[in-house]
Amino acid sequence: MAETRSALIVDDERDIRELLVMTLGRMGLRCDTASSLGDARAHLARNRYDLCLTDMRLPDGSGIDLIAEISEQFPDTPVAMITAFGNVDAAVEALKAGAFDFVAKPVELSVLRDLVRHALDLKEKPAVRANPENVATRLYGESPAMQQLRETITKVARSQAPVYIAGESGVGKELVARTIHAEGSRGAGPFVPVNCGAIPNELMESEFFGHKKGSFTGAHADKPGLFHSADGGTLFLDEVAELPLPMQVKLLRAIQEKSVKPVGANAEVMVDVRILSATHKDLAGMVADGRFRQDLYYRINVIELRVPPLRERLADLPGLCAKIVQRLAADLGREPPALSAEAMDALGRYSFPGNVRELENILERAMAMADGDQLEMHDLHLPQTVTAHAPAHQAPREPGVAPLQPLARGEQTPQAAAAAAGIDPRTIDPRDTATSALPSYIEEIERAAIQHALQENRYNKTRTAASLGITFRALRYKLKKLGID
Repeated sequence: MAETRSALIVDDERDIRELLVMTLGRMGLRCDTASSLGDARAHLARNRYDLCLTDMRLPDGSGIDLIAEISEQFPDTPVAMITAFGNVDAAVEALKAGAFDFVAKPVELSVLRDLVRHALDLKEKPAVRANPENVATRLYGESPAMQQLRETITKVARSQAPVYIAGESGVGKELVARTIHAEGSRGAGPFVPVNCGAIPNELMESEFFGHKKGSFTGAHADKPGLFHSADGGTLFLDEVAELPLPMQVKLLRAIQEKSVKPVGANAEVMVDVRILSATHKDLAGMVADGRFRQDLYYRINVIELRVPPLRERLADLPGLCAKIVQRLAADLGREPPALSAEAMDALGRYSFPGNVRELENILERAMAMADGDQLEMHDLHLPQTVTAHAPAHQAPREPGVAPLQPLARGEQTPQAAAAAAGIDPRTIDPRDTATSALPSYIEEIERAAIQHALQENRYNKTRTAASLGITFRALRYKLKKLGID
């Protein structure tokens, strides 16, 4: 590293200051030191630094105040907090104040070196990382909600703080996570996504932390875990709400201590991983119910990003359709078809419970089934559910016939289930049960819908359940009941 690099070290303990000066000096950085908040402010008034390390408690104030001042006055200077061992609350507070990262006392030199490298990479390449234009190409949309999302992603990409991505199924939470990774200092490192709901409970510790040969039956060789695979990069915990409570405890320790202990190993191994997480569930509600640990929730939810559902940004629909159709056509080696005005109007009135993923499936199916070079409304086969702009009036009903009740969350009409299964809903008459019992009729519709959803989600049961709007346990019950292997 160039000798011109400089760092400001703020700590009231002389031994800590000397250790940090020695370590950073060997990395080629010139260091200034301060033992108080006032000294640090004086240095900042005279010099510009490529990095700042500050203790939490200072004789004349808090390091949090210094972090906030640097973030506001010198936004291009990464600042990291030095915290007491195990003080998670202080670390979270520092990250929310704008800290780039944190390191715990006693300082692990390997962790410190990694932190410095990431900080200097951000300082060196701000135009390549956190580029708003790059973010815009990944997350299309001109609606205010999408513009705000992209602006927030550009900011958090420069940090090492854990990010929790909230949103319904199909909104593109993994795409947001990949964008944060690609636009940050870890963009050249690995991005490791893991579906927490797809790992059996008995294998979770081995999958996350790895294991040593002979540590259990079937462990024929050493195996690195997901944390090791993501070392130097980003670990994306998708459907983090599915983690069982015992695993939540171990995950919290791994995140807090930045180290993991493989199954059967005698010592912990340091890992350098940024944590991004996501779920379509109400994680705060699960904390209130005792189904998710509060301390882990606050540790992974330092920064929260909400990805808006498609129904909240329908103004983006024409552009989204054009981009999706163009991509699908390129994959098929054909000219992209246009959507008729009637087709676009139908899409605009649909509520999209499956969000962008459902839109992609609808357009892909329409392109496969359409006869001409234009997609018509009947090619879309939209489910016959209540749309985003349902008419206020109701049609008169026959005497003695009960009014139709609103569908429960995740419930589908037979026509909707048939359409989801690739069956033309116009061929389904709910009254046509004279030749078969009603339960058998409903089971066939349900079976077709589940089998289609399994295929669409590559037989991932967690994603299948989410796309159907039911719980994983309910899906497992239905698979057994219907005899679907």
